[in-house]
Amino acid sequence: MFFCSKIYRKEAFSIKALEEKIVNEGRVLPGDILKVNNFINQQIDTVFLKEMGKEIARLFKDSNPTKILTIEASGIAIAVAAAYEMNIPVVFAKKGNPSNVSKDSYSALVESYTRKNVNNITVEKAFLGENDKLLVLDDFLATGESLRGLISIAKQSLAQVVGAVTVIEKGYQGGGDNLRREGLRVESLAIIDEMDENGIKFRPQN
Repeated sequence: MFFCSKIYRKEAFSIKALEEKIVNEGRVLPGDILKVNNFINQQIDTVFLKEMGKEIARLFKDSNPTKILTIEASGIAIAVAAAYEMNIPVVFAKKGNPSNVSKDSYSALVESYTRKNVNNITVEKAFLGENDKLLVLDDFLATGESLRGLISIAKQSLAQVVGAVTVIEKGYQGGGDNLRREGLRVESLAIIDEMDENGIKFRPQN
């Protein structure tokens, strides 16, 4: 267990540490659902979050993003941790049609694999533009629909997408590999190749 431990505070991020945290603290549920709501999705392990932010900043240091673009709600904390290390802003797309979002907005439709519904996501045009270099971010990557929605918004704004990053990728669903084949740099802190009630198999990474 790495939750707020004094030992972990002295250690740099490692893929192995995240994989062990997923196994020890996550739960695999019927319907191909992985719950990690005790350290990412609802309760947040802030010490571990900070280290993940540092790792994301390290991975994309040479890409020089000007902003991180994510979707509410679970991606926001991770994006803020990474953006803090890069000293850049976070822009998050809002779901639905909130009354406090200007009609002068970019929008895209995103199908949620977990919730089995379609969300309209929006970002006001004032926050993105052609001079931006965007790192798109989400907590999970399954089929890739959320990232594609963010990329669509980026393209509408004429911004450049320098890459995409997620905490956990379900590699067996192919979304990440499809985006990579299309030429997008996709980095995932942990990639799951197999998952069921008997255990989780991770993809080896350098």
